[in-house]
Amino acid sequence: MRPLGPPFGDPAQLLTWARRADTTPFTAVALPGRPVFGAPEPLITLATLAGATSRIRLQAEVPLTPPHGTELLAQQAATLDLLTGGRFTLGFGPGGRPDECDECDDRDECDEGEDHDGGPGAGACLRTRSRRLDARMATLRRIRTSAKPTGDVGPAPARPGVLFGGATPTVAERVARWGDGFVGAALPSQQMDLLFRYVETAWGRAGRTGHPRLLAQVDVALGPRSTVDRARQALRTYYQSLGPADHMVDGILTSRDEIRDAVAGYTAIGADEVLLHCWSSDPEQIDRLADALFPPDGDWPGIGE
Repeated sequence: MRPLGPPFGDPAQLLTWARRADTTPFTAVALPGRPVFGAPEPLITLATLAGATSRIRLQAEVPLTPPHGTELLAQQAATLDLLTGGRFTLGFGPGGRPDECDECDDRDECDEGEDHDGGPGAGACLRTRSRRLDARMATLRRIRTSAKPTGDVGPAPARPGVLFGGATPTVAERVARWGDGFVGAALPSQQMDLLFRYVETAWGRAGRTGHPRLLAQVDVALGPRSTVDRARQALRTYYQSLGPADHMVDGILTSRDEIRDAVAGYTAIGADEVLLHCWSSDPEQIDRLADALFPPDGDWPGIGE
């Protein structure tokens, strides 16, 4: 299965991307929940894209740290899932970018482990973001998976699963306790292999049955030199608030062979899906990537799954 991540920095292109992707073998359109970088609000956007498509899944790609009430978010997500016939996937992550979080109003409160907002800005306190996410998961999972008692919030979703993202072993415990799958990004297959195995081990230790969904995400751009250069600049701008971004820019895949090899590598370590996140707003990316990944005879894996 092959999800596609459109360039969220250009919201005006998203309808074009979704409609075009809906006619290809790609299985999902995934959007992050970033409150910065000009990113659109994901649930509103995915609801709009759902109305413009008929087959492709809609995925809230992590991190999507809930900035508002957990009950409202559960109701919105379940409604979107039901209205799309089970095409919506909900994802979460604590996030870690300083420009998404606020400085503490009360450092003593933060140091004592109190759950609190960081201030009036875009997100929660950077130091308490993981605790806040975990604290909300019990409520969210109850609403999304239990029988709906009288007075409970919202409808039950068609598919109640939740994905979690992260780049440290601690995310494995979050998946095992609250989630149904893991999304790893910006890591080579050798390092991703370790995270996948951490998730599987935590899953078994928690007594979960079945198998967690395992997703890998890679940054891509295909096309002429000018297209690739603009994609690299967009990637650099996005990560520059975290410090030098050269290693992220160097990691973008810009040839068919690189992309094919990466997909094969992640599949070999057990990835159920490999999400290609595009950093060029040119909709021609969709056809270029489809030509690179899928055979011309139309025997496309993932369709109908």
